[in-house]
Amino acid sequence: MCGIAGIFDRAHAPDPERGDILTRMTRTLTHRGPDDEGYYLDGPAGLGHRRLSIIDLAGGHQPVSNEDGTVWVVFNGEIYNYPDLTRELEGKGHRFQSRCDTECIVHGYEEWGQECVERFRGMFAFALWDRRRQRLFLARDRLGKKPLYYAQIGATLIFGSEIKALLEYPGLDRTIDLEALSDYVSLLYVPSPKSIFRTVRKLPPGYVLVADRDGVQERRYWDVSFAAGRAVPARPAEGLAEVLRESVHMRLRSDVPLGAFLSGGLDSSAVVGFMASALESPAVTSSIGFPEDAFNELQFARQVAEHFHTEHHEHVVTPDAVDVLQKLVWHYDEPFADSSAVPTYYVSKLARSRVTVALSGDGGDENFAGYRRYHFDVRENQIRSLVPAALRRPLFRTLGALYPKADYLPQLFRAKTFLTNLARTPWEAYLHSVSGVNEADKAGILAGDVKADLRGYSTASLFESLYHAADGPDSLSRIQYIDFKTYLPDGILAKVDRASMAVSLEVRCPILDHRVVEYAAALPSALKLRGTQGKLVFKDAIRGLVPDAILSRGKMGFVLPIGGWLRRELAPLVEDYVLGSARRHRLFEPAMLQKLWREHRSGLKDRTRELWSILVFNLWHDRFARKV
Repeated sequence: MCGIAGIFDRAHAPDPERGDILTRMTRTLTHRGPDDEGYYLDGPAGLGHRRLSIIDLAGGHQPVSNEDGTVWVVFNGEIYNYPDLTRELEGKGHRFQSRCDTECIVHGYEEWGQECVERFRGMFAFALWDRRRQRLFLARDRLGKKPLYYAQIGATLIFGSEIKALLEYPGLDRTIDLEALSDYVSLLYVPSPKSIFRTVRKLPPGYVLVADRDGVQERRYWDVSFAAGRAVPARPAEGLAEVLRESVHMRLRSDVPLGAFLSGGLDSSAVVGFMASALESPAVTSSIGFPEDAFNELQFARQVAEHFHTEHHEHVVTPDAVDVLQKLVWHYDEPFADSSAVPTYYVSKLARSRVTVALSGDGGDENFAGYRRYHFDVRENQIRSLVPAALRRPLFRTLGALYPKADYLPQLFRAKTFLTNLARTPWEAYLHSVSGVNEADKAGILAGDVKADLRGYSTASLFESLYHAADGPDSLSRIQYIDFKTYLPDGILAKVDRASMAVSLEVRCPILDHRVVEYAAALPSALKLRGTQGKLVFKDAIRGLVPDAILSRGKMGFVLPIGGWLRRELAPLVEDYVLGSARRHRLFEPAMLQKLWREHRSGLKDRTRELWSILVFNLWHDRFARKV
C-alpha cells in the first residue's frame, strides 16, 4: 500500500522547479508509505512514490520501468493475480527484474496496451508514463478501493492519492464546488467524480485517464451489471462459497505480518473463517469495543475468535473526541462526516500494532442486500406500483401530512416517514433513506446565495441519473447500483482507506473482489432478499463455516455516542466552528445553525448528524480551504 503523485505538462514546457514541487507533493503522503520513496523525471512528466513494503521487500522500489526504460509506473495497491500474469508475460518474452506485482503493470501495458487493466485482479491506482508516445496513463480499480485525484491547471495535469498532495502545487484554485457541498450535506461525503474543490476531480472507479499533447480523456473499462436473463448456477450458494474462498485465499500472500478485522458480524466472521482454513498458523484478529454497552460487540467477536482458534486481540477504547476528530479531518482532507470513521481508525491502529496487512469484511451488505433500507425500499415500490403515478404524489403527501409524527411508538406504527416516502419518486425516496441531513433541513442550512448559485441543482438528480443508468430488472438492483456508485466507493471504501493509511496499514477486501461482485450481481434479487431477510444466498454459502449463533444474530454495526460528545467534550468546538461559521465563510445560514444547536443541547431534537457534518466541514475548511 502506497501513495502516488505526479505532474504532466501537456505543453512540454520546461520547468526547473518541477522536481521540488513533485517532492513536496509526494512527501505529504508519507503516512501512506513510510518505508521508502522514489522519483522519476522525464521532460514534461514527473512521478513520485511513497512505499509501504508488502511484497518483495528488497526489490519493490518504485518507480518501476521496463527493460529499456521506455515505460515507467508508480502504483498504489495490490494485483493479487500477479503470479499468473508474470508466468504468462514471461512466456511471451518479457524479462522481470523483481518478484513484485508492480512490474506486471509495466509489462502488461507493453503486451496489452491500455486494456491491461482488464487483466488485473485487485485494488489499484497507478500512473504510467509512456516515453515513446509521451503519454500519461492513469487507472483506478473497478470498485474504487484506492483513491486517485487529479486537476488541470492550464496545460498541466497533476494527480495524487490524496487531495493534500495536489494542494502543494502552486496556484491550485481552492474554490468550493457548491454542488459537492450540497451533496456532502446530504450524504456526509462527496460522491465521485466531484471533489469538494471545483478544480479537483476524482477518477471514478473502473475508469482510466489518458493525457497527451492532444488533451485529456477518461474512459470506463468496467461496470457492475445486474442485467436479467443470465443463467443462474444450479447450486448458487456452493458456487458463491467457492468464489469467496478463492478471493480470501489469494489475499493471504504477504511478506509482512497479516491478520484480519473481526467485529463479530457476518461478513468479517466469514472472511476469518475462510482465512483460518487456509493458514497453517492461527489467524491474527483484532476487535475494538467502547465502554457504553450499547456500542460493544466484543462478545460476538470473541465467540468467533474462539471458534476459529485465532490469535485474538481486543481493546476497549475511550476515545479522545477532540484529538481523534482533528486527526481524521487531516487524513481525510475532504469533508467526511460518517462517524464510523472513528472506530475504523481505532481498529486499524490496534491491528497495526501487530500486523501490516488486514483483511476486512466490507462489501457484504452492498453485494447481498444486507441493509434494512433495502427491504423498506422494496416494500415502498410494491405499494407505489398499485397506485397510478398521477395520484401517487398528492395522495401520499396528504396522508403523510395528516399522520402524526410518533417516534415514541414501536417501529411498526411510525408510518409518517413511510407515507411521505411513497409520495416521492423511487430515487428521491432512496436519497431520503440514506441521507444524513434531509432535503428540507439542508434547504435551511445552506445560505441563500449558495442556493441561488446552485441554480436548482439537487443531489436527487445524481440518484435519478444512476437509477436510470442501472440495467437491473427491479428496484432492488437499481438501488444497489446507486450504492456501488456512491456510498460504497466514496463512503465505505474512502473511510477504510484513509483510516487505515493514517496508521500505515494495508486493508484488503475479499468480498469486493470484482469476480465476487459479478457473481452476486448476476443472481436474482430473490436469492438475496426475501421479506425482511437479506443476505440469503450469502448465509447459505457460509452455513457450516460460521457459527450458527453468528448466522442468526441481528445486524449491529458501530454507532458512537456522538450526540453526547457534542454536548460535552466537543461543545467548545461547536461554539467556535459551528456557531462561528460566518467568521469563516458565508455558506451556511447562521440562524439555522443556532436553532440546531439549541434543539440539540436542550434535548428537544437529536441534531447530531447536522451538527457533526457542519463541525467536520468547518474544521476541514480551516485546515485546507483557507490556505493560500
